[in-house]
Amino acid sequence: MNAKLNMKPNEKLKLNMKLNVKMNTNMNKNEDEGKHEGKYEDKHEGQHADKHEGQHQDKYEDKHQSVMVSEVLAGLNIQKQGIYIDATFGRGGHSKAILDHLNQEGRVLAMDKDPEAETKAKELSANDSRFTFKRGSFSGVYAFCQELGLLGKIAGILMDLGVSSPQLEKASRGFSFRLDGPLDMRMDPSSGISAAEWLNTAEESEISRVLKEYGEERFHRRMARAIINARSQAPIATTLQLAEIITKANPAWERHKNPATRSFQAIRIYINRELEDLALGLEQALEVLLPKGRLVVISFHSLEDRIVKRFIQKNEQGDMVPSYLPLPILNVGKKCHRIGKKAKASITEIAENPRSRSAILRVAEKEAE
Repeated sequence: MNAKLNMKPNEKLKLNMKLNVKMNTNMNKNEDEGKHEGKYEDKHEGQHADKHEGQHQDKYEDKHQSVMVSEVLAGLNIQKQGIYIDATFGRGGHSKAILDHLNQEGRVLAMDKDPEAETKAKELSANDSRFTFKRGSFSGVYAFCQELGLLGKIAGILMDLGVSSPQLEKASRGFSFRLDGPLDMRMDPSSGISAAEWLNTAEESEISRVLKEYGEERFHRRMARAIINARSQAPIATTLQLAEIITKANPAWERHKNPATRSFQAIRIYINRELEDLALGLEQALEVLLPKGRLVVISFHSLEDRIVKRFIQKNEQGDMVPSYLPLPILNVGKKCHRIGKKAKASITEIAENPRSRSAILRVAEKEAE
């Protein structure tokens, strides 16, 4: 136990990440409290996708709404002079709301993998000196804070997980199973391999595993086989091409859900290493927060929420002391505690913004030293 407590932050992260992700993706989903669908799923179930994508995109950008803004601000327990991190900037709705509650000493640091998010962030930083942006995943939040000399000085961190609505509504990004476009699915198109590259080279067993673990897809073997058969005839290159293959291979469609939903979610999560990044980001969040600093996480499907819930539970309990040792309960290694229960969007917000229907928000506070 003492050796573990004395480990450096980066060593602890490497030790815990693989175990945490594996445990969380394989646990029985019946244990999950939030039986909510993915942000990806919700967007397409709630609205009809416009085929005239180029014209629709500009319109949609203007209408994009960040979810649960008032709940986020309450969860962060905003201090006017505090330094906050919006770890998933998106189109900046949450960052702007936080800035509105800070004085001139307060700051917002933001991160995002998406180059289009970076464009929006540059506009904000040009108009507000309290705002700083870095392109990248929140799995690098520790290095970001270290660079700025702000380790242990962050008052609150927000993570709004998953893919954003503007990303879904732009066919060229390759996330949508309703809009035809190149099969990309990368949050950062300049990094890693695309979904098409992976699907056209991966083993059938690997594809099957991904569909099962990250999409909880019942017919993962049948769908993996269909993908292998299709690519032997011609490379799989577009979103609608993949959606058609998956749809034909799905023998039992779920009510009110596109038959390609789970598979697209699974492939996107795998390509972007979303659950690995989440495990790293959560561990690092506790390292960069100041004592009594807040961590707020919004998740949109059960895989994400399960990881967040168990992370908070694990760090509330602290290190396990063997029952046979004559030691009092000292909360050794306890790093945080939950604040309230999980929250969902209000009926009013869901009516105005159907995308918020799947959102679940959890809050944790770092222990005082």
